[in-house]
Amino acid sequence: MIKGKLETIKHKIEQACHKAGRDPGSVRVLAVSKSFDAQAINEAKALGISYFGENRVQEARDKAAEGVFQDTTLCMIGHLQTNKASLTTRIFDEVHSVDRPKLATALSKFSLKYRDCPLPVYLQVNISGERNKHGCKPGEAYELARYILELEGLELRGLMTIPPLSQPPGDSRLHFRNLRLLRDHMLSMGIPAQNLQELSMGMSSDYEVAIKEGATVIRLGTALFGPRLAKGKDPEAASWNS
Repeated sequence: MIKGKLETIKHKIEQACHKAGRDPGSVRVLAVSKSFDAQAINEAKALGISYFGENRVQEARDKAAEGVFQDTTLCMIGHLQTNKASLTTRIFDEVHSVDRPKLATALSKFSLKYRDCPLPVYLQVNISGERNKHGCKPGEAYELARYILELEGLELRGLMTIPPLSQPPGDSRLHFRNLRLLRDHMLSMGIPAQNLQELSMGMSSDYEVAIKEGATVIRLGTALFGPRLAKGKDPEAASWNS
């Protein structure tokens, strides 16, 4: 089941990159495995996928304890409470949802305590300005990036955003473009290029549009694994229905 979906995804990535004049190798698929079991994850691994994202610390901890993420890179992609920073640095290989100094400080502290090398992090930006969406404001991104760069134990890799839900894929393009332009502005302000190499944007419904605007990481859940069972009506959980 996953094999056919992955072949379709790869074809669409190639098409989108061709239209944008990009190398398909510049785009990585982050498999969003939340709510999917070990069988699905192992099937994905057998097809060569080694980059996975989870948005709940406890669920990721339980799966990691089973060994399903062995020999992979596991990313925290959901909103992260500061009191879970300690466990996060011990379970995840990357954190893609750093959106405030307090969280960055906590991750730095526990990264130095538990890890042998700096923890790669992405700065999450609420590029659309939605009230119920996590992420720093675009106008705060530069200062937050500077703050992260001053912390030991962390390595800033790039930016991440989630566009508004329930809109045609094409409508997401403006938000993706704005994240790319924000990245370019931060570069012009002196943030080193090595710390803004990645743009994590685009999910199952709009990843082709995101690629055309410069995405280097696309977060795919349903497009890869199929539909997941609905769990409540938590708006933040809904925002990760990738």
